[in-house]
Amino acid sequence: MLKQQLNFKLSQKLSPQQIQLMKLIQLPTQAFEQRLKQEMEENPALDTGKDTVDEYEDTFSNENTPEDDYGTEKIETDINVDEYLSDDEIPSYRLSSNNYSADDDDKSVPYASGTSFHQHLVNQLNTYRFDTEEREIAEFLVGSIDESGYIRRSLSDIIDDLAFTQNIYTSEEKVENIFKIVHQLDPAGVGARDLQECLLIQLDRKETTIPIKLATLLLRKSFDHFSKKHYDKLLVKYDITEEDLKDAIEEIEHLNPKPGGAYAGNNRIVEHVVPDFTIKIIDSELELTLNGRNAPELHVSREYNNMLQGYKASKDKSRSQKDAVMFIKQKLDAAKWFIEAVKQRQQTLFVTMSAIMHYQKSYFLSGDERNLKPMILKDIADEIGMDVSTVSRVANSKYVDTPYGTKLIKEFFSESMTNDQGEEVSTREIKKILEITIGEEDKKKPLTDDRLAKILKEKGYPIARRTVAKYREQLDIPVARLRKKI
Repeated sequence: MLKQQLNFKLSQKLSPQQIQLMKLIQLPTQAFEQRLKQEMEENPALDTGKDTVDEYEDTFSNENTPEDDYGTEKIETDINVDEYLSDDEIPSYRLSSNNYSADDDDKSVPYASGTSFHQHLVNQLNTYRFDTEEREIAEFLVGSIDESGYIRRSLSDIIDDLAFTQNIYTSEEKVENIFKIVHQLDPAGVGARDLQECLLIQLDRKETTIPIKLATLLLRKSFDHFSKKHYDKLLVKYDITEEDLKDAIEEIEHLNPKPGGAYAGNNRIVEHVVPDFTIKIIDSELELTLNGRNAPELHVSREYNNMLQGYKASKDKSRSQKDAVMFIKQKLDAAKWFIEAVKQRQQTLFVTMSAIMHYQKSYFLSGDERNLKPMILKDIADEIGMDVSTVSRVANSKYVDTPYGTKLIKEFFSESMTNDQGEEVSTREIKKILEITIGEEDKKKPLTDDRLAKILKEKGYPIARRTVAKYREQLDIPVARLRKKI
């Protein structure tokens, strides 16, 4: 049985203009410049400079185009200027869709010049004598090296892949012999299958000295004890002094655990950070400025305005003229909307960053992270009367140039906890104190997480050992045993 009924419900929908504005707000400076350039190319009615044209709206806002006859042909749909200039109306080209996703966009991205890491290794293979099969195996091994410089695959897997993908049936012994040649390539340690082999390859190339011999022995025979810093066991096992062990450790610390790191970046995207804001201290007061590249001078093209003036002055209006003026008005509306969106973007960025700056005034005046106050997105959103999502878009990908370096804005946000005096303090403050405490510890007897928790409690921050461990890991600081030095 079919039945009809009416339902009332409230729903919120974003207009296309609002969506586009949100996208503009979240763009950092360089991406915004690219977006601006794209809009200038797509819309000839948009122009840059100090010239301004606003009168076209006044000229046509009250126009009532008469119904015209052109010979025997009558144009049934007259141009409604008010409809074209309405805020609810957007150009059709903005509403059109296609079958391409954002990932298919052609992005102009600078790349670093130079030889790639892989090509650098292949070029070195040309200096060795190989038969056809050996050459193919060598190139296969080089092609299996990752960006860190390692071949993280077992010998049996490599042999199987050679058979299935290269149609090469060979033995483990032959592949091992080719491995030895790959290990002679630069940088030293490249082609290793694990850290132990990587370090030993580098030691083999060094001049033989007593510390080098001991370092080689430790890595070859007692790598597990060494990596876990069981120094007492090593002193007893090899009957050596602390000074001998210290010299050997120093040699090992000078080795490169990631031999491919210096080369692998040659074919990566070059990333540049352009600060969106600048904060300066002038006469003990903070001064905030928005990067000028975020505030371009835009105006509606006078040439397009003149075209409309010419159409209005024309007594004999043809169909082609009418079609042309419809197109012009679409472009003018798009230009006016984009100019307004850019202004709104500037205002939103400045207001949001200004609120953050004043909220964290103590930090920006001192540069001491211990002065960072607890701050979440909602704090700033309530302060400026905007949505949390808007603040998130501003904070997530924008940078500010401060007297203490260029900082990512989202780093100023942190959760809070209550200290022993009942005050709300930032978790960033606690992490900074934890980092300083570990930095000042006796490296021969590094502080355990339990001991660190007690020290923080004594300083007025009652946090659990597991919380200390979590903060330590977030700071990328190893456990006490691995921080030990002799």
